[in-house]
Amino acid sequence: MMFHIDFKTGKSPYLQLVDQVRYAAASGGLRTGEPLPSVRLLAEELRVNRNTIAKAYAELESQGVIETIPGKGCFLKDGNTPFTKTVRQKLLLKEVDEAVVTAHHLQVDRETFLALVKERLDYFENKANKEKP
Repeated sequence: MMFHIDFKTGKSPYLQLVDQVRYAAASGGLRTGEPLPSVRLLAEELRVNRNTIAKAYAELESQGVIETIPGKGCFLKDGNTPFTKTVRQKLLLKEVDEAVVTAHHLQVDRETFLALVKERLDYFENKANKEKP
């Protein structure tokens, strides 16, 4: 799995990494039980402080995306989430709100926006189904 940090985006490097791991998990780029690179290795590869990677991994663990096994490392967790349905919906609503605001600023109409959402849902579903053994 190849991660990268773009220092010109204005987005915190740890949040970029969190997003990339979540994207890889959703798209099938990472599979359940697959190990993530060690903090030291990934920090050297991305040329960031180890604390940045550790913070990203801690955030992913708190979101239920990964789990840390002492002495072994961090692994992508299965689809079971520790969050209740209400909490999951609140987290998703925040992301949806951001997408809606961005679409508004880009002057994307409702029909186009909804078509894009459906297209991306299909894309991830197809990709995940293709990668299943």
